[in-house]
Amino acid sequence: MSHSEVEGCVRDLAAYLLTERKRSPLTVAAYEGDLKEFAAFVRRGHEERPEEFPDASLRAVKSTQVRRYIAYMFDARKHDSRTVCRKLSSIKALYRFLKITGELPDDPAAAIPGPSVAKRKPAPLKVDEVGRLLRTSLAGRTDVARLRDAAILELFYASGMRRAELAGARLANVDLAERTIRVTGKGNKERTVLINHTTAEAIESYLRVRPRSSDPALFLGRGGKALTPKHVWRIFTNIYRVSGIQKHASPHTLRHSFATHLVENGVDLETVRELLGHESLATTGIYLQLAIGHKRRAYDEAHPRDRMPDR
Repeated sequence: MSHSEVEGCVRDLAAYLLTERKRSPLTVAAYEGDLKEFAAFVRRGHEERPEEFPDASLRAVKSTQVRRYIAYMFDARKHDSRTVCRKLSSIKALYRFLKITGELPDDPAAAIPGPSVAKRKPAPLKVDEVGRLLRTSLAGRTDVARLRDAAILELFYASGMRRAELAGARLANVDLAERTIRVTGKGNKERTVLINHTTAEAIESYLRVRPRSSDPALFLGRGGKALTPKHVWRIFTNIYRVSGIQKHASPHTLRHSFATHLVENGVDLETVRELLGHESLATTGIYLQLAIGHKRRAYDEAHPRDRMPDR
């Protein structure tokens, strides 16, 4: 399959996922990257063993090639089960799409199970770790970049926004007087998030120096253009690396921290669900489990029985 054919195949799937399935641009971009890697693997197999794989087209892929790709990801690329599952999901999405549209009679990936993955609990930062992160800034930054970056990190923790939601936030949807921001989440669903006074002040400080631009985005990068989710990830990562916090974290860690700390301080799950933009309360329930340690400490401090002298 030529490069242009791969591009066309993947582009058609991307358009379908964005318009019909209402997937986020960040998710679709991940699918595109995964499928281009798979196409390169298929092409190499054809070049190295043309007698076994006479056709390099993605439309000619057999189940055996998908299974070999899974083995390749584990053995040669050293991917973990979670990464392999995600990349296999991208491949499955392509072949479901090609079958739905009638381009293929059969789906070569349909019967291939993904590797088992243990369900991973979110790992939030502690309150003091978040404080340390929010006090960190990068040396050599301009005032505009420094104030923008500080507002971004404050907003992550104040609102529980996803990375794509924060990058897509529009200036016109920010109400600092009411301390609310209207954002577009998964499935193009809008919701209103709340922010604290500290974050409102950080955003206000940034807006005083925000470059003049016709771009409607709240946060701007070079040339007065909107930051992409990848830019936001890089800003977070660069600050986190110099913060001195040892555990692994990402922008999504601040979303987990936001939700866990609210539950620990008595906010009900339904409110947290709405603020996070979760469809199901069951998804939000994980934060109740994460907060149990905090509740146990509060219980032990409050209940007098274990401190009675006759115990």
